[in-house]
Amino acid sequence: MLKKGLKLLISIVVPLIILLIPREWMPIEGITVIEHRLIAIFLMAALLWVLEPIPIYSVSILVMVMLLFFLSDQSLSFLRAEQEAPHFGELLPYEEIMGVFASPIILLFLGGFFLARAVSKIDMDINLANVMLKPFGSKPENILLGIMCITALFSMFMSNTATVAMMITILMPFVSTFRRQKENGIAFGMGLAFAANIGGIGTIIGTPPNAIGVSYLTGDDVIGYGEWMFFAVPFVIVMLLFLWFLIIKTYPVKYEKVEVRLGGNFRKDWKAVLVYVTFGFTILLWLTDFLHGMNAYVVAMVPIAVFSVTSVVDRDDMRRMRWDILWLMAGGLALGMAIAETGLSESVVEALPIEHYAPLLVIVIAAIIPLLLSNFISNTATANLIIPIMVAMGTSIPGLVEVGGMRFIVLITTFACSLAMAMPMSTPPNALAHGSGLVSSKPMMKMGVVVGIVGFVVAFGYLYLLTSVLEVL
Repeated sequence: MLKKGLKLLISIVVPLIILLIPREWMPIEGITVIEHRLIAIFLMAALLWVLEPIPIYSVSILVMVMLLFFLSDQSLSFLRAEQEAPHFGELLPYEEIMGVFASPIILLFLGGFFLARAVSKIDMDINLANVMLKPFGSKPENILLGIMCITALFSMFMSNTATVAMMITILMPFVSTFRRQKENGIAFGMGLAFAANIGGIGTIIGTPPNAIGVSYLTGDDVIGYGEWMFFAVPFVIVMLLFLWFLIIKTYPVKYEKVEVRLGGNFRKDWKAVLVYVTFGFTILLWLTDFLHGMNAYVVAMVPIAVFSVTSVVDRDDMRRMRWDILWLMAGGLALGMAIAETGLSESVVEALPIEHYAPLLVIVIAAIIPLLLSNFISNTATANLIIPIMVAMGTSIPGLVEVGGMRFIVLITTFACSLAMAMPMSTPPNALAHGSGLVSSKPMMKMGVVVGIVGFVVAFGYLYLLTSVLEVL
C-alpha cells in the first residue's frame, strides 16, 4: 500500500506534468488554454478520489478552489491576461462555480437529510421495521427477505449508511441466536449491505449518483420524482428477489425457527405526529409532482422549513448531518459544469473514434467503466467524473434516438455506479457490514461481482426496453 504522502505527491505531480506539456502535443487536437488547465484539474481530482490521500469531500472543495483560481473570470489576473486570444477559450463566471452550493440537487438532498434526522429522532424507523417484519414469520429465510425489503425501502428515503447502521443494531442480537453464527452471519450481513445499495436506486434521493444523473437531464428529458420511482422500483424489486434467492442458495441459513423481537412503540406527542404528517405529505407531493406541478427540488424545502421552524430538527441535529456528502456533490457538480461549459467534453468525445462502432456497443463499453471504477472509489465521485463525459458522448453518437436517447445513456451510467459492490470499500453499507464482523472480504467479493454483473445486464436490457422499444421513458 502506498503511503498517504506518496499518494498525495502522485496526485499533484502528474497533473503538473500534464499542465507543462505543450497544448500542441496533447492527444486532443485544438484544445484551448482553459481546456488544458481543466484536464489537469480533472486528472488531479480523479487521482485524489481514487488514491484517497485526503478525505474525498475535501477533494471537491479543492476542485472548486482550483476552478475559481485558474478558470473563472475572477481568477488570478496574470492567468487571464491573454483571454482575448482565439486559442485561450472562455472563462467561467465565478458566480456559476460558487452557485453550485445552492444547486437544487444539493437542497433536494438536504431535504432528505432533514426527513431522515426527524424520523430517527422519534424512532419511527425502528418502529416501522418492527411492524414490517411481522408478516415475514419466523423462518430465517423469510426473515432475511423481510430485513432486505425493509432495508431497501428505508434506503430509498434515508441515508443508506444510517439505514444499515440501524439495521445492524437490530440484527446483531438476532444473529447471535444461531448455532452457526459465522455461516448465517454472512447471509444476513450481505443481504443487509447489498439490499441498501440496491434500494438506493429506487428514488432520486436514494443515493447521490441518482441526483447527479438527474441534474444532467434537462428539457424534454427531465425526470420527476414519481416518474423515477415508476421505473426504478420494479428494478429494485427484481434485483432484491434475485439477491435473496442467490444468498439462500449459496449460504443457506441452517436453523428452523427463530423470533425477532424489537422494542419500541410509536410515539403520540405533537412532535412525533408532526413528523408523521410531514413525512407522509412530502412523499405524497414527490409522488404526485405531475398533478400539482412542483418538482422534487421545491418539495424538498417543505421538511426543511417545517422541522427547522418547529425545532424538531435543532442546531445539534444539523451539526450531525452528512454535510460532507453535500460538499462532495457540490464539487462534482462544479467540475461537471466546467467540463460542459468549456467545451472539453465535446473535444474529448470528438477525439474518440466512436462513429466507427455500433452505438449500443459504445454505450455498453462506456457504462462498464463506472461499474468497475465504483468498486474502488466513491460512487458519487465516479458519477461526478463519468456522467459529464457520457452526456457529451451521447450528443455525438449517430442515431442516438434509436438507442434510447439521452435518458438511456444517463440512466444506465447512474445505475452502473450503484451496482458496484464487490469490495468492502465500494459503498458505506459494505464497509459497515464488513466492519461488524458479519461478512468477510472474500464472500463479499464473490457475491458482489455476480450481483454487479447480473444487475448491469438486467438494467441495460430493462432501460433499453423502456426508452427505445416501448418508448415509455
